[in-house]
Amino acid sequence: MARITASVYTSHVPAIGAALDAGKTHEPYWQPVFKGYEFSKRWMQERKPDVIFLVYNDHANAFSLELIPTFAIGTAAEFAIADEGWGPRPVPKVIGHPELAAHIAQSVIQQDFDLTIVNRMDVDHGLTVPLSLMCGQPQAWPCPVIPFAVNVVQYPVPSGMRCLNLGKAIRNAVRSYDDDLNIQIWGTGGMSHQLQGPRAGLINREFDNAFLDRLIADPEAQAAMPHIHYVREAGSEGIELVMWLIARGAMADLAGGPPPRVAHRFYHVPASNTAVGHLILENE
Repeated sequence: MARITASVYTSHVPAIGAALDAGKTHEPYWQPVFKGYEFSKRWMQERKPDVIFLVYNDHANAFSLELIPTFAIGTAAEFAIADEGWGPRPVPKVIGHPELAAHIAQSVIQQDFDLTIVNRMDVDHGLTVPLSLMCGQPQAWPCPVIPFAVNVVQYPVPSGMRCLNLGKAIRNAVRSYDDDLNIQIWGTGGMSHQLQGPRAGLINREFDNAFLDRLIADPEAQAAMPHIHYVREAGSEGIELVMWLIARGAMADLAGGPPPRVAHRFYHVPASNTAVGHLILENE
């Protein structure tokens, strides 16, 4: 039986990827950001999973405004790195796990969630920056990755509760897979930030840390938070945080198991014009 052993949560700020690629990690501005992931890289080496199920949002690279799936699962054998306007990031291509992805799609759709099945798509910084933060700059990523893209760009976007319940359905799907696989689920995006308008540059430390508290201790209450509260308190792009609820919903405590163990927690302001949040939870 496959099992989810941990969930990882992290911002996916594009400027972090640019700093990594340009060798700026030791510069005074960036050093505090990357220091917060030193533990995480060691943790990842010690607890390398067989598969990562990575929840992120596409930034108009795989999908344009002509076609916007709410939830899209990548079922291909590999995924190319997107050219986001200045060439693809110099990182390894992403190797998928078609068998497990197809199984999850089958199971989750039968649990009444409508997924878009994607047999070909390029993946952008939303997916590659988290991999770089957790894995460094290897010649190949340490394991297969199943990309799971969520629309948090064009309204209407899924509610927090919908995302939490989707995580529960993903957990059920994983547990019904026959192979003995160690799987991690990652939720990415956020934290508080706004990229346009009079509030561009907004960062709300109090909201961000309260979100982390609730994500750990009371995810059901966090999932009940309406969209307008995210927009008001965390900025227009703060809605990306609902993707963290998908990963949280897949943890064992929401299916009657023990509470997860907090392996690592990190928060830093600023990185580019956003707050960086990071959390690792382990199933006991």
